[in-house]
Amino acid sequence: MFNKIILIGNLTRDPEIRYTPQGTSVCNFGIAVNRRYKQGDALKEEVTFINVVVFGKQADTCGQYLNKGSSVLVEGRLQERRWETEDGQKRSKYEVVAQTVRFLSKKSGVASSPEGEDIAPPDETTDLEPF
Repeated sequence: MFNKIILIGNLTRDPEIRYTPQGTSVCNFGIAVNRRYKQGDALKEEVTFINVVVFGKQADTCGQYLNKGSSVLVEGRLQERRWETEDGQKRSKYEVVAQTVRFLSKKSGVASSPEGEDIAPPDETTDLEPF
């Protein structure tokens, strides 16, 4: 099976940092991903809101340098979480577990690492690329 997702979007809220009992950093944030399409003569826009979770050192970096409105490129996998509420209702939600979060420049659309190096976003991925 193959589970890989690549998204470019803007943060919808400031990142939230918390820690596991073992001391691992966990950062949660939401992003909005826009899609423009034509329907007849009208130009439509669809926005999808996606929750992202990041672990470890990268979580600390995201919590320190990102804020609401920041542009990011997120690479990771899609995961479903299921739980039951106190009144017995079953709930679930999908989120992206990020393996890589790249910070994007608002002006150029080019990714940059926390060290300031420019990184171009991937054009395409194929089944032949190593992971």
